[in-house]
Amino acid sequence: MAGYRADDDYDYLFKVVLIGDSGVGKSNLLSRFTKNEFNLESKSTIGVEFATRTLNVDSKVIKAQIWDTAGQERYRAITSAYYRGAVGALLVYDVTRHGTFENVRQMAERTAKPHRFQHCCVLVGNKADLRHLVAVSTEDGKSYAEKESLYFMETSALEATNVENSFAEVLTQIYRILSKKAVEGAENGNASVPAKGEKIDLKNDVSALKRVGCCSS
Repeated sequence: MAGYRADDDYDYLFKVVLIGDSGVGKSNLLSRFTKNEFNLESKSTIGVEFATRTLNVDSKVIKAQIWDTAGQERYRAITSAYYRGAVGALLVYDVTRHGTFENVRQMAERTAKPHRFQHCCVLVGNKADLRHLVAVSTEDGKSYAEKESLYFMETSALEATNVENSFAEVLTQIYRILSKKAVEGAENGNASVPAKGEKIDLKNDVSALKRVGCCSS
C-alpha cells in the first residue's frame, strides 16, 4: 500500500499532526515513518517540526505533511496554531507512563474536537516494546478509543511495529471520507473531487469544508 514518490508526484496533500506529551516518542514515530530511522538519543521537539511522505491509498497518491508538535506545556499555546488546516491527527501516549494517557485524553478535548478532526484520528500507544513496564493496558486504550470513536493501535518506533499502519490508517480514513462526501455532493449537484495536487485545508477553506466535509461535525 505504501510507497515513496517524487515530491511533486501526488494527487492530494493532507496535513496531519502528532499530538502528545513530551517524551512519548512522537519524533521517532515521524522519523521511522518518513525515513525509516530511529534515534535513541532523540531530543525533545522545540516548537514544531514537519516531514513528508507519500503513500498509495485506493489507487491515489497521497502526500502526507506531518507536523510534530512540542509536548511541553510551555509550547502548547504556540503549537496549537499549527493545527490550523490539519485534517487528521495521531494522539500519542507512552504505554509505560499512565500520566501521558490521561494527558492525551485532555489534549483530544482541547485540540482534536475544537479543530474538527476528531473522527480522522488514531489513538496511538507507543513504546509497546517495553512490555515489562506497561502501565496502560491495551484494553484501556481500546476502551477509550471506542468511547470516542477513534481508531486505536499500539506501536513501537524502536521495533517499527505498526508505525506504518497507524499513519496509513489516518490517511486512508481522511481520503475515504473525502471521497464519500465528494460523491454525495456530486449526486446533489453541488460538489466535485478536488483537482490533482490540491491541498485539502478544511479548517480555513470554507468552500472546501462544504464540498468535502471531512472530519467536521
